[in-house]
Amino acid sequence: MAPVSHSLSFSLIPFLKTLTLKPSLSAFPCRASSAPPPPPSPPPAADSEGTGPAAPTRGQVFLERQRSSAAAAVVIKEYKRQDDYIERKKKRRERKLVRAKVATNVACCYGCGAPLQVEERDAPGFVDPETYELKKRHHQLKTVLCGRCRLLSQGHMITAVGGHGGYPGGKQFVSAEELRQKLSHLRHDKVLIVKLVVDIVDFNGSFLSRIRDLAGANPIILVVTKVDLLPRDTDMNCVGDWVVQSVVRKKLNVLSVHLTSSKSLVGITGVISAIQNEKKGSANVGKSAFISALLQTMATKDPVAAAAQKYKPMQSAVPGTTLGPIQIDAFLGAGKLYDTPGVHLHHRQAAVVQANDLPSLAPQSRLKPRHFPIPSVNGQTSASNCELNGNSLFWGGLVRIDAIKVLARTRLTFYGPRRIQTTMVPFNEADDFYQREVGLTLTPPTGKDNTETWPGLEAVKQLQIKYTKKIGPACDIAISGLGWISVEPFGLPGEDKDDEEETGELHLSIHVPKPVEIFVRRPLPVGKVAESWYEYEELSEKEEESRPKWFY
Repeated sequence: MAPVSHSLSFSLIPFLKTLTLKPSLSAFPCRASSAPPPPPSPPPAADSEGTGPAAPTRGQVFLERQRSSAAAAVVIKEYKRQDDYIERKKKRRERKLVRAKVATNVACCYGCGAPLQVEERDAPGFVDPETYELKKRHHQLKTVLCGRCRLLSQGHMITAVGGHGGYPGGKQFVSAEELRQKLSHLRHDKVLIVKLVVDIVDFNGSFLSRIRDLAGANPIILVVTKVDLLPRDTDMNCVGDWVVQSVVRKKLNVLSVHLTSSKSLVGITGVISAIQNEKKGSANVGKSAFISALLQTMATKDPVAAAAQKYKPMQSAVPGTTLGPIQIDAFLGAGKLYDTPGVHLHHRQAAVVQANDLPSLAPQSRLKPRHFPIPSVNGQTSASNCELNGNSLFWGGLVRIDAIKVLARTRLTFYGPRRIQTTMVPFNEADDFYQREVGLTLTPPTGKDNTETWPGLEAVKQLQIKYTKKIGPACDIAISGLGWISVEPFGLPGEDKDDEEETGELHLSIHVPKPVEIFVRRPLPVGKVAESWYEYEELSEKEEESRPKWFY
């Protein structure tokens, strides 16, 4: 009998042993059976694990097992590769479906991106039926502006996003989650994202905390707007470095940072150059005011951008003006520009005030610092304003600050809209003063009708602010959607006092409406005096190269 191969012997050895140990039933003939007995079985094969010359060595057995394991691993890896391919194909199919929903063929309003419709007059995208049919007949639906956008262009404050605990001010067209859903496809697309921090005045409140969920690993060009509102003599080198340090802490894939103004067009050219250098087919851009400034600057050299200026997106002070992605042909070639809806941030002051108070939250001119206590002309303070201890300060009807424990020379400097006044009263009179004056001298809210449904200053945050030096502010207290307050332990002029420690803590209590957020941050270096106290971070050459560059 031919010898059994090694690879076969491993699987047959136990079976052959069983055959040799168990007697065959056919060896005992039955009397009732007349069939002849079977021929004798051949002698069993020699045990392949014996000591004969054909038996494999222990090394050969180990080597064969290794080869079998390697062959099995190759098969398993191939199956996994096929499964991964199927999973990737499934995800690509899902992304295509998402993009198909975004890039719909339904005609949309060029001002807000809402689909045009003729049925619900109070809903977004409504167009008079006769106008709709006329424009449709002449293939001009892309030039139609919906009824809501027409009202916005005339100065009416019509909100589109329902606030969380605030006032709708009209029909709630789009919820915050719906707006976020409209942008969720960005993380799956390979695009260049131009991310707008709404303005430098509200850096923390307008910076989307979950931007990584939307952007994914896509490169980001960060645009900081409204830098023209900063106080005069501000050193932009300090501001640019401050912004870059804040961005690095968020661990985003930021290519560059640009300080701009949509009003004066400062810095817009640098953004255009960055987009042209980095774009890979499309750029997804938020905030319609920046889009308008971008098109205006590009129009001098790009005829496509010049033509796009005629039907540019609507811009207003109302949160959620843009309701859907608006495609704009702004580049020569295949490049597209998209104005996308802004994600509604419910923790900003704009979410709690009524629509007619929204313009008062937006600064219209350069910020002018307002100091408390108020120094006189000769640099000294009046007797009634000598210290903050035991006093409460109201920033309109939106913020209350109680000075629980501060130094004799502590000064608070307010940066925000000029229309919102600041008032200081004794702490024991603060509650009665607010109840009596809210809606009258403490505005917004404006008017007694609005104060009846006003939630009040229900959220309270206790702050223990540490100070370690006598030069410059200890920190900024940023109120989301309003502005910030610079806390200076030694801000008042005068001689040093022996009882004032160089290091210690200040205790302040901040009251705001729910759900407005309060941020304690590094002081923003504004004004000429900031050059003397701002400290640049020391970096190695490698860290300096990896950090995004800023432009102005």
